[in-house]
Amino acid sequence: MVNTKDLKDKVAVVTGGTRGLGLKITEAFVAEGVRVVAAARGTEGAAEGLGHLGDRAVFEQADVRDPESVKSLLSVAADRFGGVDIVVANAGLSRPGPVAGLSFENWSQVLDTNVNGVFHCVKESVPYLEKSEHGRIITLSSALGSRPTRGAASYCSTKAAVEMFTRVVALELAPLGITVNCLSPGFIDEGMGKLLKKNEAVWGQYAPKISLCRMGLGEEVADAAVFLASAAGSYVNGHVLEVNGGLSW
Repeated sequence: MVNTKDLKDKVAVVTGGTRGLGLKITEAFVAEGVRVVAAARGTEGAAEGLGHLGDRAVFEQADVRDPESVKSLLSVAADRFGGVDIVVANAGLSRPGPVAGLSFENWSQVLDTNVNGVFHCVKESVPYLEKSEHGRIITLSSALGSRPTRGAASYCSTKAAVEMFTRVVALELAPLGITVNCLSPGFIDEGMGKLLKKNEAVWGQYAPKISLCRMGLGEEVADAAVFLASAAGSYVNGHVLEVNGGLSW
């Protein structure tokens, strides 16, 4: 039996935690008794989106591209709740387009958010997590991090980088008692997935590749995050956990 009772009163920071998959992870953590600081770059609708979670989820504005902003985010979380136990580096960005027409600006924006942002979150979290007896880092990749897709050079490349970064950091932080794992969702009915599903022509090409014959739910990814964050996942380290319904390519 999976026991997640150990999560009660732990403190988590979730970037990109006010909408889409990040919000689902925030909600799942709160349901387990975790106190969550949900961060996002923009403030519009953020606090309202967390309103149904009571005082166990609070919003903090942060830009993962800026190391000082991330440093402040971790400090605020620790000051408010007395420490940090779990960090979920979820904030991400996509700028699709073929390489021949992809601007360097768009390429850089994706790299800065998806790779540099994860780096800042992980690096700045170490001083807090090493003080915890329950240090957990969860990064977010994508099925496209290991599966090349036309028009997704920036996104695929950055998610592949996140997966290798996760494995390296897992080796380095293990002596500190911190586990580092990566969630790799497939086609999920949240955010960009919702838009994809509405495009019948494009979705018709991808749907047959999923053995379960459906998109995943945000809650199913969030459940995997809860597993990795809990004692049930304490012996999982440096792993890329695919949550994709049996996706073939």
